[in-house]
Amino acid sequence: MHEMSVAESLLTIISDEAAKHNARPIGARISCGTLNPINDEVLCFAFDAITKGTSYEGMKLQVEHKPIQAQCRNCNEKFDIEFSAPECSKCGSEDFVLMADAPLILEEIELQTD
Repeated sequence: MHEMSVAESLLTIISDEAAKHNARPIGARISCGTLNPINDEVLCFAFDAITKGTSYEGMKLQVEHKPIQAQCRNCNEKFDIEFSAPECSKCGSEDFVLMADAPLILEEIELQTD
């Protein structure tokens, strides 16, 4: 399961950061592109499973999806693409190129110090 390895990697990074700050993580926020193959529910389930019975149990993992962006070939505007109306938000052109999907990034770790 792809999400399990992602959850394990996230936990490793979170654990390292918590140790640096001598704190307990209580939440984390990740972001990824809309087309990223990560299933939010499966990732959160995997994260809950690997933290069960540890000091990280109950930690909340939030997943935010970044919209797909495009760049207009007519006016060079970068815009969030709406697939129901695929056109430049500035000039209305339908001649655009899709930008790379946003990578999976650990954006924030919420730490609690005692």
